[in-house]
Amino acid sequence: MSKALEIEALLSEKGLITKGETWEPLPGGQTNQLWRVGRAVVKSYAQPDGNPVFPNSPECEAAVLRALSGRGMSPGFLGQLRTNKQHFLVYEFLEGKAWATDAGQVGKLLRGLHEAPAPAGLRVLPGGSGPVSKRVAGFLEQLPADIAGWLSKHKPQMALPASERYVLLHGDPVPGNIVMTPHGARLIDWQCPAVGDAVEDLAIFLSPAMQWVYRGAALTWDERQAFLQAYRDSAIQQRLEKMQPWYHWAMTAYCAWKTQRGAKVYAQAMRLEMTALEQCLN
Repeated sequence: MSKALEIEALLSEKGLITKGETWEPLPGGQTNQLWRVGRAVVKSYAQPDGNPVFPNSPECEAAVLRALSGRGMSPGFLGQLRTNKQHFLVYEFLEGKAWATDAGQVGKLLRGLHEAPAPAGLRVLPGGSGPVSKRVAGFLEQLPADIAGWLSKHKPQMALPASERYVLLHGDPVPGNIVMTPHGARLIDWQCPAVGDAVEDLAIFLSPAMQWVYRGAALTWDERQAFLQAYRDSAIQQRLEKMQPWYHWAMTAYCAWKTQRGAKVYAQAMRLEMTALEQCLN
């Protein structure tokens, strides 16, 4: 029996899929492999690649999908399977397309998520200038001297404390991880969830780099305002405004790191973040 048939047999024995269904590869995932199998999605997790910003945890993804069951924010959890070398997660297939327009729906979705209870065992992202600065420090020694020097020169100077309020975070709410279904926006690809500062999620969605990589264009001013108005939390918006230079700085470092590892689309993404950071600092 081939490896593929063996996996199909194991999943069907557990009742997670129907044997004989077509395995249709799904686009979008930059880390893991995904297939549509009937009314389900089968995700095969890649081995850890050392990504310090977006980890890849099947256990955390399963825990969050269970916790959010019935809340209309995520696909339904169907089950999981671990073999000697691979981990598979099976969840409901969501009909729809990746988000591209109507940022207000995403603001509303993230506000609802940040009010939902978090399962135990997730990583912590406290926010604030200290943790973000430490994140960038881990990249600097791996970057070319000119980029590392630019980052050191453009480091924001306003120190800001960690958040006093922790919420459930998706961890990677980019356009490719938001499906516009007939019932509204839903978040998929929960392999790097966290608890922590709500601004962490907002900064990733608003990031010019992440919008460029997944949508081909940064948000317009009107789209940004629609997102923030739908999120409806003035205190978080004020914190976001203060933290924005730090997140542009950190995303510049991340994009440079990705570019060094061969992901060429991040070169232009890095330039967008550099421009946004310079605008914040001027």
